[in-house]
Amino acid sequence: MAIEQVREYFNELGIADRILEFSVSSATVDLAAEALGVIPDRICKSLSFHDRSEGAIIVCASGLARVDNRKFKDTFEQKAKMLSADDVFRYTGHPVGGVCPFALPDGRNVRVYMDESLKKYDTIFPACGSANSAIEISPDELFEVGKALDWVDVCKDPENEN
Repeated sequence: MAIEQVREYFNELGIADRILEFSVSSATVDLAAEALGVIPDRICKSLSFHDRSEGAIIVCASGLARVDNRKFKDTFEQKAKMLSADDVFRYTGHPVGGVCPFALPDGRNVRVYMDESLKKYDTIFPACGSANSAIEISPDELFEVGKALDWVDVCKDPENEN
């Protein structure tokens, strides 16, 4: 199970005791926010895209953020094309609803990035490999623990959309 791999990974970092598990689903932004009792935008979603180098790109973004196709193309020099559920699992080892940047399988060519939308909160809640788990973590700690390559600005600000 993916959550067990995340737990092992977090054990090595000394933070496994911070994993939160729920008796209800946290597989969507709204469900996770309800399970945690926080606003949906504090949920950190992991968006999975095809990478033209025959791999995957994961962009972690705030719960209400939406990918801006122009910004994505300018940043990654390719169109934003989401992975299928099967490809998400194949590349990340995590099921849809539990995708996170933690404990990703070696050799799958997955690049992780953090969107600037996460920086507006002191702490956020990404999943931990299952559809009923999360961890409260700061954006900077997520960057480090998630082994992100860089901060990017590829999302629309939901407060400024028409």
